[in-house]
Amino acid sequence: MLFLRIIALILGILSIAMGLLWVGQGTGVVMWPPESFMLADRAWAVRGAILAVVGGIIVWLARRGNDRD
Repeated sequence: MLFLRIIALILGILSIAMGLLWVGQGTGVVMWPPESFMLADRAWAVRGAILAVVGGIIVWLARRGNDRD
């Protein structure tokens, strides 16, 4: 079970990071890469926020499981 918690924690952290990048690109704060279709498109900002929240929940659940052992 420890292995699954570590995997969940890594996936959650990566989801948060990717979600925040999408939010940055969707709002026009992060203009990288220049040829990206996601730049200044609010739909990607919303999707990024949802992904970041889901990643946060995954991290919270993975950390919560460590307290029980």
